Amino acid sequence: MKILFATLIIILTLLSCNLKDKKKQTETILKTGIAVSKPIEKLQISITKNLVLGKFDYKTDTTFTKVDNQYTAKTLYLNKEVYSAFLKMQNAAKKDNISLIILSGTRNFDEQKVIWERKWNKYSNLAPLKRAKMILEYSSMPSSSRHHWGTDLDLNNLSNSYFSTEKGKAIYDWLVENANDYGFYQVYTHKGNGRTGYNLEKWHWSYLPLAKPYLDYYNSNVTLKDIEGFKGFEKAEDVDIINIYVNGISNKAKAYES
Repeated sequence: MKILFATLIIILTLLSCNLKDKKKQTETILKTGIAVSKPIEKLQISITKNLVLGKFDYKTDTTFTKVDNQYTAKTLYLNKEVYSAFLKMQNAAKKDNISLIILSGTRNFDEQKVIWERKWNKYSNLAPLKRAKMILEYSSMPSSSRHHWGTDLDLNNLSNSYFSTEKGKAIYDWLVENANDYGFYQVYTHKGNGRTGYNLEKWHWSYLPLAKPYLDYYNSNVTLKDIEGFKGFEKAEDVDIINIYVNGISNKAKAYES
């Protein structure tokens, strides 16, 4: 009888603990809408190796959308979230008499390869390493470009000098003052404070709420072995393409937390 009584006490104790755990879990779900074991910030982001390497067709990818012709000089696509953020920024800029035009958006591996190899052939008089470094002043190796991700925009003009003109300076000053509010950051600033890689690009703005986790994924999953399939790819190791260029972004961008 004593054994039966003791067994009943143990069972009731276990049931009580289980009910308390379920209550706590229910309270957590009611407060946050999701269990603690599933971080909210991770649910909306789907990243693959092919995406960060640009080896996919953004025109058929449902997470991408075509940019309306009024905002671009040619047919372009962007990640839908990025495009939505751009439209909000564009509307705000318009109220301040600033017009933002997208010159370049998403480029996949094949499109970047065309750009890279055209320049590779152009500088054929240079030794391979110097040739690669010359191109890398402003253009990325295929598989290493942020434009693969659909998160980065080239705006209004592809010359730094333009943004020193009266009109260009007004645009750049507005972006510096306001773009961060919409998630866009200039990643290729002056190469002071230890920034490496590409030269200054006042036209290049990156949507960090997506680009930051994409870069984190890139650093965790991509190696030099993945940088191949185009002329001069053998120089990726010599130029330290991932450390010096892919990660050669501004300190402000590196410090960004969503």
